[in-house]
Amino acid sequence: MDQYDSQQTNDYMQPEEDWDRDLLLDPAWEKQQRKTFTAWCNSHLRKAGTQIENIEEDFRDGLKLMLLLEVISGERLAKPERGKMRVHKISNVNKALDFIASKGVKLVSIGAEEIVDGNVKMTLGMIWTIILRFAIQDISVEETSAKEGLLLWCQRKTAPYKNVNIQNFHISWKDGLGFCALIHRHRPELIDYGKLRKDDPLTNLNTAFDVAEKYLDIPKMLDAEDIVGTARPDEKAIMTYVSSFYHAFSGAQKAETAANRICKVLAVNQENEQLMEDYEKLASDLLEWIRRTVPWLENRAPENTMQAMQQKLEDFRDYRRLHKPPKVQEKCQLEINFNTLQTKLRLSNRPAFMPSEGKMVSDINNAWGGLEQAEKGYEEWQLNEIRRLERLDHLAEKFRQKASIHEAWTDGKEAMLQQKDYEIATLSEIKALLKKHEAFESDLAAHQDRVEQIAAIAQELNELDYYNSPSVNARCQKICDQWDNLGALTQKRREALERTEKLLETIDQLYLEYAKRAAPFNNWMEGAMEDLQDTFIVHTIEEIQGLTTAHEQFKATLPDADKERQAILGIHNEVSKIVQTYHVNMAGTNPYTTITPQEINGKWDHVRQLVPRRDQALLEEHSRQQQNERLRKQFAAQANVIGPWIQTKMEEIGRISIEMHGTLEDQLNHLRQYEKSIVNYKPKIDQLEGDHQQIQEALIFDNKHTNYTMEHIRVGWEQLLTTIARTINEVENQILTRDAKGISQEQMNEFRASFNHFDRKKTGMMDTDDFRACLISMGYNMGEAEFARIMSIVDPNRIGVVTFQAFIDFMSRETADTDTADQVMASFKILAGDKNYITLDELRRELPPDQAEYCIARMAPYTGPDAVPGALDYMSFSTALYGESDL
Repeated sequence: MDQYDSQQTNDYMQPEEDWDRDLLLDPAWEKQQRKTFTAWCNSHLRKAGTQIENIEEDFRDGLKLMLLLEVISGERLAKPERGKMRVHKISNVNKALDFIASKGVKLVSIGAEEIVDGNVKMTLGMIWTIILRFAIQDISVEETSAKEGLLLWCQRKTAPYKNVNIQNFHISWKDGLGFCALIHRHRPELIDYGKLRKDDPLTNLNTAFDVAEKYLDIPKMLDAEDIVGTARPDEKAIMTYVSSFYHAFSGAQKAETAANRICKVLAVNQENEQLMEDYEKLASDLLEWIRRTVPWLENRAPENTMQAMQQKLEDFRDYRRLHKPPKVQEKCQLEINFNTLQTKLRLSNRPAFMPSEGKMVSDINNAWGGLEQAEKGYEEWQLNEIRRLERLDHLAEKFRQKASIHEAWTDGKEAMLQQKDYEIATLSEIKALLKKHEAFESDLAAHQDRVEQIAAIAQELNELDYYNSPSVNARCQKICDQWDNLGALTQKRREALERTEKLLETIDQLYLEYAKRAAPFNNWMEGAMEDLQDTFIVHTIEEIQGLTTAHEQFKATLPDADKERQAILGIHNEVSKIVQTYHVNMAGTNPYTTITPQEINGKWDHVRQLVPRRDQALLEEHSRQQQNERLRKQFAAQANVIGPWIQTKMEEIGRISIEMHGTLEDQLNHLRQYEKSIVNYKPKIDQLEGDHQQIQEALIFDNKHTNYTMEHIRVGWEQLLTTIARTINEVENQILTRDAKGISQEQMNEFRASFNHFDRKKTGMMDTDDFRACLISMGYNMGEAEFARIMSIVDPNRIGVVTFQAFIDFMSRETADTDTADQVMASFKILAGDKNYITLDELRRELPPDQAEYCIARMAPYTGPDAVPGALDYMSFSTALYGESDL
């Protein structure tokens, strides 16, 4: 047991022991306790609409005792026993005592049997225990509780009042001023405390009791005479009565809130009452609607026509769609209202709502269930009736449909089977008719099931006594008779088709044989005509000889071809004989070919006419190719001489230009003689041009007798003329350079030898690397910038090669520059004299033109601001000429 339970047990044990002792000392207190405890119990039981008269009798069955505990605790106890037997009563009292014990109260010497037996002592002790637990134990004032807390509360509330000194719960209350002070402290308007006298206790007590009962809703639990007439009033009675004042006044500060709550409760009550009325009305209306609807749903009168049943079904759908949904909504709303009402009543501690007899939610649900059961049965009945009528209508309609389909199918079939279209049909058409007839027979067999179904439906309609059975029977009989006739006609047509097929198959085989042999023969004749008329283009004598040989081979096949032609015509004649013998009505021609005997004969005659024409054309072309071959040989004979001659001359000129035999003048004379001999060769070139023109006019495009073409000859001739002219010009320029620069023949030979040595490709030109190597071999030591300067001189067009002419120009210039520099240094000393400087104008005047311009070009950048304007001193002149390293 925890500390709280232990404390509670201690709090209740002491009052119990005092009660036993006091009861033995003063039995008169029993009367006070009866009255007080009875009044206290009734103050709570009246909330549940009941009360007690005799405290020891009315609690014996335990029912009101359990009700009292439910009211004061606000909790629900176990369901009571409603029996009248002692065991039922003891069970109920035990449930009450168990509930009290569950609240932490230890009941000493109080058993259910004593209460059931009406033991006054035990009953009063039990009620006092309940009062302590639910009326006094929860009182708490300044960390004191229960009896001490209640006593402290009384002392604090009555402290300001004279003649009031509350020290206990017995004699301190005998004069009644304590009760009046409590009332006046909280409700001063109810008592005029100044008029009260301490020596008039009866008046004081009656005033307090009457006001408390009338205005504070505190029942009169004590009699003034009993209190005044007792030396020591019963403490438990006084505590019980005073605790009522505590509970009445403990919420005084919440009076306004309570009033509002009361208004709210009243409003809730009014709303609840309105909900009750609404529920009653809605329940009555819904039950009345169900009462009217159920008989309609239980009506099972059958209908004879589908239209009438459909109308009933439509009415039922209207009921489902239009009439029932609002009622479903009303029922749902009714249950919502009922649940809402019950919830509100439960929240406001009001008794549950009990609708009028037969209007409970369960009653409505039962009635609704009956409605839905009737509705389900009605719907099932309607569906069954509709299925029944539908079955009859369906069978009748099915018979009509199948009969109509069958009649539509048989329409024209008898006429079709009696046709003799096979008499003028071809074999393929006969086979097609047979296939079609087989398909018809399959279709006929498939329709056998429909005929049987029609007869079965007619039989079922007869068994169901269908009203229009005679008409159905007549139609069925007509269908069966027609079916038998179709079977006989079908067999007869099959026999005729098969007989015709055998006859035409023989003819068809002959047609096929004719087509198999006529087609390739026709293709052969067409190919032959195409080849005989083909325009041939040949370029050699060999080609025309090949065509002539092939033509002769073709002519050798003509006798065999004529035999094949006669065999093909024999097949056609055999077909004609069969047709005449068996009187076959041939509706068309050979289905396998469109080639007729007349066409074969016509093409054969045309081939025979084309053969001699082809002979003549081949003979003429053979003569033309012989003439072309003569022209080829004539051109080749000259070209094979001229081409090598031009190549030889080109090589000789190249050797002359690089060889060092004799002087430059000797080389020039030699070259001029070559030029003259070349010019004298021109007539042979012209003669070759004439032969070439004849070849072109003859449309000859190739010549196997030579590798030279006229274009090759022309290009070679033009290169030869250009080369001899350029070489002569180079030698002339070399002579001019030699004479202008004063270069000796030995120097020229040396330059030529160096150039030829480094012209590794022997093209008459050095590339950049070869030129650099040549300069290095001749003693030049230069960087990239200097080499770039030299290349700009020898290759101004930047083509990447150096010719011999550019090479000797550069070499002669470099040699001349060295000589000129020496002359200029000597001249400077003579011309400067004592001045030690020389002007540019003096140089121009005194020196030869080439030396003067050289000096000016080399020395001009060295005329500085510190020297005489436009003049050079010896040091500047020397630096400009030799460089700083030579100073």
